[in-house]
Amino acid sequence: MRIARVELHALELPFLEPFIISGGRIDARRSIVVVLHDDDGHVGYGEAAPDELPFYSEETLGSARDLLTRVLVPRVAGREFDSPEAVDAALRQHVRGNPFARAGVETAAWDLEAHRRGTGLAQLVAERLGVTPATSFPCGVALGIPEDRRPDTLTRRVYDALQHGYRRVKIKVAPGWDELAVAAARAGMAGTDLPLTVDANGAYEWPGDERALRALDAAGLLYMEQPLAPEELVGHARLARALETPLCLDETLRDAGIARQIVALDGPMVWNIKVHRIGGLAEACRIYRVAAECGARLWTGTMPESGIGSQAGIAVAAQPSCVYPSDLEPSARWFGRASDVVKLTMSKDGRMSVPGVSVARLLDPGRFRAATRTL
Repeated sequence: MRIARVELHALELPFLEPFIISGGRIDARRSIVVVLHDDDGHVGYGEAAPDELPFYSEETLGSARDLLTRVLVPRVAGREFDSPEAVDAALRQHVRGNPFARAGVETAAWDLEAHRRGTGLAQLVAERLGVTPATSFPCGVALGIPEDRRPDTLTRRVYDALQHGYRRVKIKVAPGWDELAVAAARAGMAGTDLPLTVDANGAYEWPGDERALRALDAAGLLYMEQPLAPEELVGHARLARALETPLCLDETLRDAGIARQIVALDGPMVWNIKVHRIGGLAEACRIYRVAAECGARLWTGTMPESGIGSQAGIAVAAQPSCVYPSDLEPSARWFGRASDVVKLTMSKDGRMSVPGVSVARLLDPGRFRAATRTL
């Protein structure tokens, strides 16, 4: 495919309510949409969706926009590539890190191939992996720290979420908001046997926060996500041996090289794949292959992106090794009923369908125009 033209659009979708994690809060999904055109009228859409401040990763929306404009777009515009993987290789050359910016272009290249071939991203990924994708997958709800820090607020949110059919509950925790939060979530889950997980986004230290982590270990969780800082690779391996609850790695899992180190250290074997955090679908395939070799259990996370960026996450969630419910949720949960540029929906039994077409076939042009401006 020859990438004849590249467009960049600034997208903004306000959240219905702030999403608060241990390191900061997000009031809207602000991201950069990358649109790739070939010479035959085909188009591919991708999304670069880091946060505006570096509390989740070192990369920010401002740095992604700068790198896209000055470095990454010039590398692909007007060039011919054999595959999305070749685009990935071109984007990586002499560029360390910056996975969100790279993923914006890289996932657009996958979507361009999907449009050219009349198929969907999940089918392309499954083809590369030699597996058969699912036609739907289970969804879990991810609930942030309540702005008022009231346990009854979290209890109500958990209860309300479960009325929609979610298959798993995840709550954000932080030092001082952990045991209380778990008890509040359990109150909202009363009468159900759904799994509960917690996500600390690296807020704890070991052994400094041992008491709090031991208390979470005794809470009957499905797994405990990213308790320690991202760079604590050895720390997570040691903590996994100290606790009974399985640990899940999110921010630590930067690429397939880190995945192999985790295996060598006998570290946590539950991995959250966020396509944009790792740089795109080619890297997701590499991590998937490592997981298949070592038996790691996978599931798919989200920042959350708009419905455009979510298509890459859906493509991974549809693969057989993703055994836990994803964080992908209906558009209405984040943005309301008529705002997202690609509408995501969930069945009453908590499952999301896997599209068999590219983003261009799913996009609402009117909503896209209303939510974006050309850069």
